Order: sequence, then structure tokens, then C-alpha cells
Amino acid sequence: MAVSGTSGTSGTSGTSNSTVTGSTSGIANNFDQFLLLLTTQLKNQSPLDPLDTNQFTQQLVQFAGVEQQLKTNETLGSLLSLSAAGTATNAVGFIGATITADGTTTRLANNKADWKVNMASAGTATITIKDSKGSVVQTMTRTLTAGDQTFSWDGSTSLGTKAPDGEYSISIDAKNVAGESITAKTQISGVVDGVDFTSSIPMLKIGGISVPIDKVKSVVRSE
Repeated sequence: MAVSGTSGTSGTSGTSNSTVTGSTSGIANNFDQFLLLLTTQLKNQSPLDPLDTNQFTQQLVQFAGVEQQLKTNETLGSLLSLSAAGTATNAVGFIGATITADGTTTRLANNKADWKVNMASAGTATITIKDSKGSVVQTMTRTLTAGDQTFSWDGSTSLGTKAPDGEYSISIDAKNVAGESITAKTQISGVVDGVDFTSSIPMLKIGGISVPIDKVKSVVRSE
């Protein structure tokens, strides 16, 4: 089980909290200056020409507004921290579960790699498989039915050899009998064995493959 970067919970939370902290600090400095100017103005006002009541009231309103903004920013920072902690806890809860998520990259192991494919309608598809370097290792044509189905690749390459175990991505260019393009969506499945918090959102790890947590479509946990 691996959990990376937990001290920062997530990139988003760190950035957001830093922004709130910086903004609050800047407002606090301006707030202190405002108080200093106001008290100085009151001390040095001329008895023959005292501070205008309306002007003083406006300054008090500004004072109250700044104070409220400080409290609001502090509350927002606390809420962001709680939200980030909750997201981190939820992400860790995926470890050990089998997930299905939107994605194109999966792992070939023992001459087997599977993708789930959803076709908007039946048609003929040109399927291209690339290795982790982006090089095409196999291109094939298949007839796919409408709806969900599983596409399996046995690791055979266009050169007639077997591809080594590793990460491979799939792309599907499908057309109907009229030659019109068909939308083909792909998903991957696997057991989550770690979580990485160094990105803007938690990334679930399936072997060496990173899956954004917001791409997960289903979760199955064995009893």
C-alpha cells in the first residue's frame, strides 16, 4: 500500500489555503493601518473643526466591513482545510478496491490487456494500440456492437511478435455503415494499490497507472 504526499493533502488545497492565508495577511495589514489612521485623525482633529459625523460613520462602516472580511477569510481557510482532509480520507479509502474509470491506458500482463468500450451505435472500428513512449505497436479493425463490451488484446504486435508487459494506451476510430463517425468511450479497471496527493486532485494508483479520482465510475470491494 502506498500513499504519496499526504502531508500536503492535495495540490488544490495547498494552493487554496496559501491564497486565503496571503489574502488574510494583506487585509490584516491594511486593517491595522486603517485603525492607526483613524485614531490619529481623532486625536489630531481641531476642536474648531471636528470630524464630520457622516464621514466618521462611513469610516466606522468601512471598519466593520474589513473586520467581517477578515473573519470570512479565516472561516473559508478552515473550511478548505476540512474539505481537503475529507477528500484525502475518501481517496485512501479506495485502496484495495477494484475500480472502473474513464481512461485509455492500462497494463499488459501475461499477454492480456482489457479495456471496456462503450459504442454509441454499432460500427466498424480501427483500433490503435501504443506503448508508453507513444509508438504504435498494433493496429487492427474490429466490428463492435452498440453499448458496453470488453476489448481484449493478447499483446500481439503488427510485426508478429509479442509486446512486453507494460503500460499501453488505446484509441478507437469508429464509423457506421454510412461512414459517419461514432463516439467510442473507453474505461479501464484494476485494484487500487496507492494514492498520490501531489497533483491538483488525488490520483489513485493501479500499478504504475494514475487515475484521477473524479474519473472513477464504479467501485467494487471484495469481502
